[in-house]
Amino acid sequence: MITIVSPTKGAYRLLYFDGRHVTAVGQVELAETPKGIRPKEYRVRQVDRRQLKNTPTKELANLLRSTEVMLTAPSPPFEAFLADLQVKPKPLDACRLCLLEDRVTQVRERDAVRYGKERICMPCARRELRREVAHFGRMARGAVGHLDELLYRYRDVDRVLAAIQPETSRKRSTLYDRVEAHAVGETQALEELPLPRPFVEAAGVERLMPVQQLSVEAGLLFGKDLLVVAATASGKTFVGEMAGLKNYLEGRGRMLFLVPLVALAVQKHQRFAERYGEIARSSLQIGKARIRLAENRGTGSRDPRAALIVGTYEGVDHQIRLGRFPERIGTVVIDEIQMLEDPERGHRLDGMIARLKHLFPNAQFLYLSATIGSPKVLAKKLNATLIRYESRPVPLDRHLVFVEKKEKIPVIKRLVEEEYRKISSKGYHGQTIVFTNSRARCHTVAEKLGKHVAAYHAGLTSQERREVEERFLKGKLAAVITTAALGAGVDFPASQVIFDALAMGISWLTVQEFQQMSGRAGRPDFHDEGRVVVLAEPGGTYSRDSSTTEEEVAVRLLKGEMGEVAPVYDLEQSSEEFAANAVVARGNAADIRALEDRMVGTMEPVLPDLIVHKLVLERDGRLELTPLARIMAENFIGVERLMRIQRLVRKEDDPLEILTELECEVD
Repeated sequence: MITIVSPTKGAYRLLYFDGRHVTAVGQVELAETPKGIRPKEYRVRQVDRRQLKNTPTKELANLLRSTEVMLTAPSPPFEAFLADLQVKPKPLDACRLCLLEDRVTQVRERDAVRYGKERICMPCARRELRREVAHFGRMARGAVGHLDELLYRYRDVDRVLAAIQPETSRKRSTLYDRVEAHAVGETQALEELPLPRPFVEAAGVERLMPVQQLSVEAGLLFGKDLLVVAATASGKTFVGEMAGLKNYLEGRGRMLFLVPLVALAVQKHQRFAERYGEIARSSLQIGKARIRLAENRGTGSRDPRAALIVGTYEGVDHQIRLGRFPERIGTVVIDEIQMLEDPERGHRLDGMIARLKHLFPNAQFLYLSATIGSPKVLAKKLNATLIRYESRPVPLDRHLVFVEKKEKIPVIKRLVEEEYRKISSKGYHGQTIVFTNSRARCHTVAEKLGKHVAAYHAGLTSQERREVEERFLKGKLAAVITTAALGAGVDFPASQVIFDALAMGISWLTVQEFQQMSGRAGRPDFHDEGRVVVLAEPGGTYSRDSSTTEEEVAVRLLKGEMGEVAPVYDLEQSSEEFAANAVVARGNAADIRALEDRMVGTMEPVLPDLIVHKLVLERDGRLELTPLARIMAENFIGVERLMRIQRLVRKEDDPLEILTELECEVD
């Protein structure tokens, strides 16, 4: 039998332990007497009882003499009492919380968990952690599992609690993981490569970056089609520039450089014009409607015969659907190829690539992405060689903080201010991109963060966006607050990315979107390291129909693997692409089938429906589009939406009423 003595406030708790279980519990108070320190009051209860019963102190003295006595903490008064009994105690490092529940758990160095100034066992540490997070309400299993992982990693309850108490959080406490940078190996000088001299002189680049070196070794400068997957700021754009300018200057045709957003197209065009204006004229192709807006005047030439045509996917595709095909294209660069996975626009990008391949079978195709699922499979579907460079140019720390929604803006404000106070070894302030889920939220956050912060989204005019971009590039803004939709957009050289929300509108981000946005933190020409901070609201959601919550999504995104790019297009999407393909194929049925075979996604067999609705006519073995079908192709709509429009036209006379009905149907 062992008697375990645990000092408590004003008394001592005694547990009588048989080696496996606590059989009884006692409590004793000591007092100073002329004969020394003696028991003042002694009470005992059986372990299965609650009531303590007064017991003669003589029984305590006999028990202490007949058992092994262990002290859980130094106590001079009790040790003096034991000395009078000629009992020498032994020290015992035990979990105090277990002792309070009539259990004995020895805390060994390798198993101990720090809790304040004491050490406790892991089961008690987990219970205390759950008690602390209970004020959030029910937390998703994945998020609780993440906290448990932190607990096992750090063995410090307070350090883990910092992840859910942002006012006391420390960077090392909220760290989820760290993506290390790797030293750059030896690469070739630009002048050593078989590149035209005018390009080498205009490029302003001395040596290749690693991903550029890998691309050159894979046949970039000899017309090889490549899928280049590498982190943001790793030099992917210059891969396209090398091939495109070489092909143009050596007479193999002009370059198309295609991006998903108008703002990004304008930025790329300005870069090309400044760098290569002396040797190759560049132009913009960003869509018929946008060109006519006053806000877009002065953004650059729109000469369709320019050497370098920078355009949005839809801007160039619209011209193709009208039957206005570009001429003499030698290089096609598709930036942000991961947009193939976009549920709204992916089918159009897929179809456009197939149409460009049909129009320019001898052109070199280069596909660029920072993140893509199963890139080997996609490369095979695109008939391209995969270049994959996973190393980042600077290290990236990823942090996960659980925080209530009302606390998000104060936390963002502190993080932005801390980052801006930093000055990198290159002499630049730390700057932040904050991603949120709506334009309204952009302005709310920006207004509360102060004058050195600006909202940035597609709802601003082109001039307003350019002003924000310029202020950010000059270091005059500490942060931009933007929508998740611009995650693959304009190049803001930020050192920190903060996720205020993990949704795009009301839909949760995908792993691919999250990684794309995260990758924007840390630029080698500006920063020494990057940081990503995910602010997850336990129980938070952006749609009543969602069964998952933000903290659960946060862990999934941080841990997640991207799936294969294998979209399946529905009737609406398939009919739209069929019509666009038919324009390019000029009604040749075999060419239309060949175009569909070139696509990454799977089309529905829509021809019977189009014939039934008299949108396609079969004549002498050819498939002829009716005027309505051509309108369908030119306006990026499919057969279902076209039928709705026809029904509304018969029903309504007012065009505004028709538009309102269409928008309500979409919502």
